Amino acid sequence: MPNEASSLATRDLVPHDAPGSREIGFSVPARYNASAILFDNLFAGGHRCAVTGPAGSRTYAELAADACALGASLLSLELGRGERVLLFLDDTPAYPAALFGAIRAGLVPLLINTLTPPDLLQFYLADSGAKVAICDAVFVDRFNDEACRGTQLQTVIVTNGETVPPGSVRMLPAAQWLRQPAGSLTPADTRRDDMAFWMYSSGSTGRPKGIVHLQHDMLYTHLSYAHHLLKIREDDACFSVPKIFFAYGFGNSITFPFAAGASSVLLPGQPKPAAIFETIARYRPTVFFGLPTLYTALSKAPEAKTADLSSLRLCVSAAEILAAELFNAWKEICGLEIMEGLGSSEVLHIYLSNTGEAKKLGSAGKRVPGYEISLRNNDGREVPDGEEGILWVRGDSNAPCYWNRPEKTAETMREGGWIYTADRFVRDAEGFHFFRGRADDLVKISGQWVYPLEVELCLANHPMVRECAVLAMEGSDRLTTLKAFVVLADGSTGSEQTTRALQDYVKGRLVPYKYPRLVSYLDELPKTGTGKIDRQSLLKHGAG
Repeated sequence: MPNEASSLATRDLVPHDAPGSREIGFSVPARYNASAILFDNLFAGGHRCAVTGPAGSRTYAELAADACALGASLLSLELGRGERVLLFLDDTPAYPAALFGAIRAGLVPLLINTLTPPDLLQFYLADSGAKVAICDAVFVDRFNDEACRGTQLQTVIVTNGETVPPGSVRMLPAAQWLRQPAGSLTPADTRRDDMAFWMYSSGSTGRPKGIVHLQHDMLYTHLSYAHHLLKIREDDACFSVPKIFFAYGFGNSITFPFAAGASSVLLPGQPKPAAIFETIARYRPTVFFGLPTLYTALSKAPEAKTADLSSLRLCVSAAEILAAELFNAWKEICGLEIMEGLGSSEVLHIYLSNTGEAKKLGSAGKRVPGYEISLRNNDGREVPDGEEGILWVRGDSNAPCYWNRPEKTAETMREGGWIYTADRFVRDAEGFHFFRGRADDLVKISGQWVYPLEVELCLANHPMVRECAVLAMEGSDRLTTLKAFVVLADGSTGSEQTTRALQDYVKGRLVPYKYPRLVSYLDELPKTGTGKIDRQSLLKHGAG
C-alpha cells in the first residue's frame, strides 16, 4: 500500500451521502482537519475547562496552545505529510495535546497500549515506519535497543518528566524541546478522507493490525452516538476508566467531551477501585464510562458502600456482555442504570446501544443512528428476526483498511463499505440484538456442537459467581472439554460441592451436555490492557 495519506479515501466505500450520513445530518467540507474538534471550542470561550484530573487541568485555550507548540515542534523534525508519530502515553493532559498537535500538523498519531512489551513495540515501529515517538517518562525504558532495532525511529520526545536514559535513539525532554509558534498553528490542508490516526488491534488471532481512521471519523461517532444517545452537553464532565489508546476510551475521553465543549477527567496509572471512587468524588464527573469487569470490581469494593457518586447522571458500559445481576447491583449502589452498547475499533465506537427509554438486559441494544446493521448467514443472505446471523455494520466511521494487510482487509472490509464483524447475533422483533459468540468459536463436546460463551453467560447468572470465563480446552487424551474459570462472590468457597452446584445449574438451564466438566477457582480473572478478560492467559493457565 502506498504511504501517501491522499491514497486512502472512503468515497468509493462509504459515500458521504449514504443513508447513515443523511440520518444524522452529517456534512463535512472536502477540506477538513480533525483538530477542529478541539480548536473550534476557542470561538465559544477558551477559558472553559477542557481536561482535569490528578495530572493537572488545562483550559481549552491552554490545551490548544500546547497542541500548537507540539505540532510546530514535530514539523521542525522535518516530518512529511502523513508520516506516523507513535504515542506511548498515559491518560494525562499531554495525550490530547500530542494527539491534536500531530493531526493539526498533518501527521498521523498511533495510539499504542502502554502495556506493550519491547518486542511488540518493535513490531509497531517497524510496521508503521514511525520516525518519532512521544512517550511518558515512566515508560521510556520500553524504547530500548531491542524495541528500536531494525526500525526507522530517530527521536523519542519524553513528556511528564525530565529524566531520559541513554540509548540508541535520541531522547528529548519535551519541556526543553517544545517551541511556541507565533499565533496558532495553521491546520494542515487535509481532506476529510485523509488518514488522521491509527489504532492497533489486540492481535489475539495473529499479528496486530494497524486500523486506519480518517479525518472525519471522530466527528461522525460524536454525532451518531454521543450527541443522539448520550446527549453530551457543555456542562458535562466525562470520566472514562478505559484508557485513551482503546477505541472505546478514545471516544469517551477525547472525541465526545471536546466535540461538545465539555470537559474530560483523566486518571493516569492503574485504575484501582479506590482511585476511581476518589476521582469521582473529587472531580465530579457527570458521565462515567466502564466495562463489565470494571463495574464488577467497583460493586465488590469496600469503598462502594460510602462512595459519593452523586455527580453522575449517566453510566455507560461496552465491550462485553453485562449480566443482569451486575446491572442490578450497580443500580443499587449508584442509583443509575448502566447503558450498555457494543462497538469495535474498526468502526471506532458504539453502533449498537440500549438507552434509558429502550433497553433489554442481556442485549447489546438497537442500531445507533447513522449505522446500518445487517445479520447474514454464511452465504451472505440476510436472516429474519429470531434467526442467528453474523453481524455486518456500515457507517461513515468505518476504517477503510488495515495498514499493509491486504488479505485481512479483504476479510473484514467488504464490498459496499460493510465491515464483517464475525460476531454472531440474534435480533428480536423489537430490534434488540443479542450476542451469541464469534463465528469461529464453535467447538464439539461429546460429539455435540457448543458455544462456550453460551455456557459462560448462563454460569455468570448464578448467585455464587462474581465473574467467570468458559473456554474450550484440550485434555491429555486430545479430547476437547469446557473449563470454567470462576471468581466466587463473597461468602462462597470453592469446593466439590460448589462445583457440583454450578454444573447442575448449567445442566438445568441448558442442554445437559453443555455443562463445564472442569471448574477452576481464581481470586481474580486476568485482564488485558483494555480491561477485558485475558482469555489467552487463561488458556495458558488452564493448560499448565
